[in-house]
Amino acid sequence: MQILDLNRSFASIRSEVDAAMKRIFDTQSFVLGSEVSNFERHCENYLELPENSAVGCASGTDALLLALMAADIHEGDEVITTPFTFFATAGTIARLGARPVFADIDLDTYNISLDDVRAKITSRTKAVIPVHLFGQMVALEKISAELKSQGIRLIEDSAQAFGSVRYVGGEITRAGTVGDIGCYSFFPTKNLGGCGDGGMVVSRDPEVAGRLRKLRVHGSGKTYFHDEIGINSRLDAIQAAILDIKLKHLDEWNAQRRKISDYYKLLFATHGLQDYVKVPVEESGNVHIYHQYAIRVKDRRDDLMQYLEQRGIPTRVYYPLSLHLQPCFAYLGYRAGDFPKSEQLTREILALPVYPGLENSEQDTIVKAISDFYKS
Repeated sequence: MQILDLNRSFASIRSEVDAAMKRIFDTQSFVLGSEVSNFERHCENYLELPENSAVGCASGTDALLLALMAADIHEGDEVITTPFTFFATAGTIARLGARPVFADIDLDTYNISLDDVRAKITSRTKAVIPVHLFGQMVALEKISAELKSQGIRLIEDSAQAFGSVRYVGGEITRAGTVGDIGCYSFFPTKNLGGCGDGGMVVSRDPEVAGRLRKLRVHGSGKTYFHDEIGINSRLDAIQAAILDIKLKHLDEWNAQRRKISDYYKLLFATHGLQDYVKVPVEESGNVHIYHQYAIRVKDRRDDLMQYLEQRGIPTRVYYPLSLHLQPCFAYLGYRAGDFPKSEQLTREILALPVYPGLENSEQDTIVKAISDFYKS
């Protein structure tokens, strides 16, 4: 058993991928070009965005960096985000000389607390980056208008949530399309993942989207003429072609992840593990796509991990240390206890296998082993 078995979903698209690779090597066009522009158009259709609003780039990290650059985040600015996320969310803020300001999380959804975001806003706040963690959207409709009225940019970190939706007033909102700019990662482990690094940044504002398109090629609108200093962050044709194939299957694969989640929930209840394990909570209105199936283990998390590993059951901890306690952010002056919910989650979180093709019998084995650990 693996924590993620990509071969199971790849088997169904192998012939399509082989044909795409032949096409690319026959044309010898490897960077940007028609493969990338086609994928960008298909993403716009999927996300229900205007034409030319999607900009492919080299990674999810670069998507965040490009978004911050397009939002004119500079040295001395403050950007509010969550301490319970992958490093890149805050790392890109710091790279531009801005100050990451953390807001604590909600222990049910693992997402940023909007009440704490409000409490952290100052005159220096220029942007907020909520993270749609593990595939579940933040309820941005509760704060987006408020931020806009204060001139604060809303940048969505949707690296783990391509395909996640939320119903607001009977309308569908899609992760990455609510705020000013949305950022996605296509790292191979993502629900929509390539065969290497890749990312995308989107904006409904044509001026912002056009600027993002320039920023990804050294700030150049016309070859060798540079309007501003950008970065080199181009999505390559191989990644785009593979992602374009996978995009057609994404909803089906996400539906499988939701079925796997439902079965996990049933198994934990059947084994009477409620006193030991808290399963993920899907907030009302959300369609969670379970990039990770992350439970909260109330006691002896690390001992349980070792017990499962000895039985051939892989697990992971996402994330073992809150960002405010990372050594590289010591200069921010945060201390243990500043974000108690995030810190609590680092001690309790445990990700179990979840991917298209995972068998019910494998889930039976996983949960039975957890039950044996606590009850034998």
